[in-house]
Amino acid sequence: MQNHELEIIEIDKNENAKPIIEEGQLALDIYETKEAFIVLAPIAGLDRKEIEIMINEDVLVIKGERNYPKNIKEKDFLVKECYFGPFSRSILLPREADLKNVKAKFEKNILEITISKDKENGPTHIEIE
Repeated sequence: MQNHELEIIEIDKNENAKPIIEEGQLALDIYETKEAFIVLAPIAGLDRKEIEIMINEDVLVIKGERNYPKNIKEKDFLVKECYFGPFSRSILLPREADLKNVKAKFEKNILEITISKDKENGPTHIEIE
C-alpha cells in the first residue's frame, strides 16, 4: 500500500477554503445554506458500502478505494487519466456544525453529506456599551 499524505480543508467564512495538507484524488464542493453545510463529492466506480464516512472531533473524513474492474497491465495503457487506488479527504468543520445531525446519501455516483448547523455554537456578537 502506498503512503498517502492527508488533505485537510479548513472552512473559513472570511476566506476561501484552503488546503492545509494534500492527499488523494477525491474532488469535492462545499456550500452553505442557512440551515446546513453541504459536501458534494463525485465518486465513480464504487458502491455506497465501499465508502467510509466518519467524524473525528471536528474533522469529517471520507475515504475509500477504487479498483480497476479488470487485471490490466501498466504496459497496456495507451492513455491513463483516471485515478484508481485508495483515496481520502478530511475537512475541518466550522464551529457551528452540528456533529450529531449529519446525513449522507449516494445517488448517481454523487456523495452528498449534509451537516446541520447548531445556532448555539455559531458566532456571538457583542454590543459595545
